[in-house]
Amino acid sequence: MMKTKLIAAATLACSALAFTAVPLTVEARERVYVCDKNVKKKSNNGTLVGAVAGGVLGNVVAGNGAKTEGTVLGAGVGAVAGHQIAKKSCRWVYR
Repeated sequence: MMKTKLIAAATLACSALAFTAVPLTVEARERVYVCDKNVKKKSNNGTLVGAVAGGVLGNVVAGNGAKTEGTVLGAGVGAVAGHQIAKKSCRWVYR
């Protein structure tokens, strides 16, 4: 008896989800990647700022015998992070 009620409830829940997934309008829309005009300049500045900040942080955090390695590694990671953060002015839009 309980098994039948459980199956009925699961079936009802699944059928309700099927009805809500139907799109209301059928309209041809195009997905376009839009960037600001100066996104290249922003990403270059972000790379530079990230490299400097990462190099300084890497030098401070590195151990006594590994200051150079810490600086180089920090600068590399900071440059990549700064570039990706500054590049966030691009986005996908639907037209």
